[in-house]
Amino acid sequence: MLLGMGDKVHIVMRRLFEGDLRRHFVGEVKEATEFAMVVKGYPFVYNAALGQWERKPELRVRYFSLSDNLIMVNVIPRTVDIEAVRYLFVKGRLIVTDEAEFQLDIQEFGQNR
Repeated sequence: MLLGMGDKVHIVMRRLFEGDLRRHFVGEVKEATEFAMVVKGYPFVYNAALGQWERKPELRVRYFSLSDNLIMVNVIPRTVDIEAVRYLFVKGRLIVTDEAEFQLDIQEFGQNR
């Protein structure tokens, strides 16, 4: 099994259409099998009206299929404080950070938000 209890992940849910909501999830793996995982953490949603990513305030538990090609899973360091994770634009790049040691550049192309 690649993922285990205590691993931390940043999950990108792929959009099927241009107008689909942009959604991400950051959390800690609570259970995992070779086919699925249970993750406790926070959803992040892109607010197009404000041009920024917003964290939903409620801690949630989500189930993700590991065979689903509509999600991309980034394994992040176990030391990341999930409560402190924020999205920032730094030098025109979208960065996921805990504003301590962890930074993940998740912008693939150009300077589009």
